[in-house]
Amino acid sequence: MSVTRPIPDGDKVFRRGVGLSSYWITRPLFGLLLAALAIAADFGGETIFALFIAAGAALAAREWHRMVIDADMPPLPETAASIVVLLAALLVLALAPYGYYSWAILAAGAIGIAALSSARGGDPAWQGAGILYVGVPALALVACRAVPAHGAWIVLGAFLAVWASDTGALVAGNLVGGPRLVPALSPNKTWSGTVGGIAAAALCQAAYIGAIGGSAWRGAIYGAALAVAAQAGDLFESFVKRRFHRKDSGHMIPGHGGVLDRIDSLLAAALGLAAFLLLMRLDPLFGAKP
Repeated sequence: MSVTRPIPDGDKVFRRGVGLSSYWITRPLFGLLLAALAIAADFGGETIFALFIAAGAALAAREWHRMVIDADMPPLPETAASIVVLLAALLVLALAPYGYYSWAILAAGAIGIAALSSARGGDPAWQGAGILYVGVPALALVACRAVPAHGAWIVLGAFLAVWASDTGALVAGNLVGGPRLVPALSPNKTWSGTVGGIAAAALCQAAYIGAIGGSAWRGAIYGAALAVAAQAGDLFESFVKRRFHRKDSGHMIPGHGGVLDRIDSLLAAALGLAAFLLLMRLDPLFGAKP
């Protein structure tokens, strides 16, 4: 019998006519397919990985644009819009002279999108912020993949941490339940799910980094940190979707929603990964020299 009820993660709801058993077949199936594509791109070389990330970022940016432009919501205050454009302009001026052209182009693109949105009557702050929200983590992932000798393994570790966090949160939240984490943003997310996700990512990275010759306890800390970032990213997208009255960012991926719904955790974790590598100078976890 077809069942219509909230999906356990609280952000997506079954569409009419889709049963519970169908969901638990479709979601894992497409999740495994996407994971296989991501791993294949990761180990396919820097160029293939960059193209894969660029394609995903383009689809995610398109969903963001549709989500923001279609919403009947008041724009952010003019001050906030001005700050977004000003920061992007400062990034262009600061990065271009040092050869960071891809970052400068991204910032320039945010300015251009904001200007076009303003001309069309849209909200320049939200449009420009969307380009930065998707583009900066995408560039961070590509930069991490370019780390000599270890890039593919570093990125794989981040993928595994995010997937473990998502899975651990889903399982623990359903088995244990308990108090809600942030009911106003995501009513079905629980503290038990949050703890379960962090624990799963910590164990995953302890095992993974230990297996490739790194420090297991540092791997556990690394995994827990990425899980916290990933869950923060998930909550942020929940906030954005609620602000613009959206249940999902799109419907491109069966069982998952849109591309943004699938990669919201990864976007935040990518920033955490890049920051972690900069702080640790690539050495303690993987033996790479700065």
